[in-house]
Order: sequence, then C-alpha cells, then structure tokens
Amino acid sequence: MFKFQKYLSLVKFSHTIFAMPFALVGYFLAIKSEGNSFNLKILLLVILCMVLARSAAMAFNRMVDVRYDRKNPRTMNREIPSGQISLFAASVFVFLTSVMFIVTTYFINSLVFYLSPVALIVIFVYSFTKRFTSLCHFVLGLGLALAPIGAYLSVTAHFAILPVLFSFVVLLWVGGFDILYALQDDDFDKSLNLHSIPVKLGRKTSLALSAFVHFIAIAIAFYAGCYGNFSNYYWIGLTIFFIMLIYEHLIVKPNDLTKVNMAFAIVNGIAGVVFGGVTIISLFF
Repeated sequence: MFKFQKYLSLVKFSHTIFAMPFALVGYFLAIKSEGNSFNLKILLLVILCMVLARSAAMAFNRMVDVRYDRKNPRTMNREIPSGQISLFAASVFVFLTSVMFIVTTYFINSLVFYLSPVALIVIFVYSFTKRFTSLCHFVLGLGLALAPIGAYLSVTAHFAILPVLFSFVVLLWVGGFDILYALQDDDFDKSLNLHSIPVKLGRKTSLALSAFVHFIAIAIAFYAGCYGNFSNYYWIGLTIFFIMLIYEHLIVKPNDLTKVNMAFAIVNGIAGVVFGGVTIISLFF
C-alpha cells in the first residue's frame, strides 16, 4: 500500500482533475449532439484511458527530468531523485501503463486505437521540449487538450468542430497556468539553459502573457457556447470559470510567488471541475 501511494504521488494522480472534466464533456457532448445512447462501458474505458495515458506521461516526465530534479531544491525530494522509486521501476511503470492504454483503446473503436500511439508520442514529447523551446507550456496544453476530442471520438469515431473548440480551450487554459507554475523555477532553469516563457520574457511579461492566453481561452469557450447553443447553465459555468481565472492572476505577482501552488492546483482544479460539470448539465437541461 505504501509503494502504491508512492506511485500515485509520482504521477500526481490528483492532477488528473485538470483534464478529466473535459474528457467527460467530450463524451457527453457526443451522446447529446449525435443522438447516441449512453454506454457505461465506453465511459469507463474513456476514464481508464485518461488515467493510464496521463500516468504514463507524468512518470515518463519524471524519468527524463531526474538529472534536473536532483539539482533543484524544489524537486529533489520527488520519488525518483530521492530514491523512493528507482529509474528501472519507473520505466516498467511507463511501459505497462502505455501498453494498457493502447490495449484499452482497442476495446473502444478502431479509429481511437490507431490514433493511440500518436497520443502517446504527443504527451511524451512534451518532456523534452523545455530543452529547446519556450513554447513547452503549450505542448503540455496540447497533451491535455486531447481529452475532449479523444472522448468524443470514442463515442462517434469521427471528428466535429465543437469538441475541437473545447480542446483549444484546454490547450490555452493549461498553457496559461503552466506559465504561472514555471515562474517558480525561472532562475534555476536559466542557470541550466532550460527554456520557458518566464526565462525568456521575465516574470512581469510572462504574467501578462498568461493572462492574455487565458482571455483567448475564455473567448473560444464563449464562441463554443454560441456555436453549440448551450443553455443558461453553460453561461453560469463559464462565468465562474472566468472569475476563477481572474482570481488566479490576482494572487500571483512578480515579486510574490507564495500562492503559485494554490493558483495552479486549487484554483484551476475548482475552475475545471465547475466549468466541466456545469457544461455537462447544460447539455441535458
């Protein structure tokens, strides 16, 4: 049980909350807009895919970043650099969760199965991006943005505009708050020639860019609401989402990063759950 908890900590299982609500949005959007019947089996497979893919990606990220994590005071006590989980054990974990992810997609439909290696490539590539590009935050966002469109494809086996719009919302939302999260390591990253927007632009400009990115995410979510002709519940959820993002930017300041973790985990977690949940409600009421 103790070792199991270490693996949950390794992959930050609680952070699954960021993409899961939007995966559920994609699933129920397919049910409602395409007139499909509710299928509990597919829903459970979609949730399992989300957990497996994210776990594989997070563990892989911890593996390839271990030499940096050992040097960073903020991360040196993580499971791999501290020796609580060996690199070999982490490698086995990544392999197993990746294989299980692909196998799970096989039981959904052929399109999702054929696209599953592409999804893994996208989420694994992110781990290397901060070595060569400041746009690494948006590659992370792209990985999580696969959730709504992937869930939609699991039900319908074809693409549509509305789930793609929600994917763009996730991409920009995640990219924006990952810029805030990276503020904690700007000096460390700079010392090791690692790339991030805070390293490239400085704290003040990075905060402004993050706010702008989040504004664009809200604008796309607004357009998605109009395009999908959602009920009033959607607009209530979007308003709360918008307010939470404003609050996030108010509590993180260039000269005071003490509330970055609160903004990153708590504020965004609540924002995503509320917006995703209310969006699903608006599909049926």
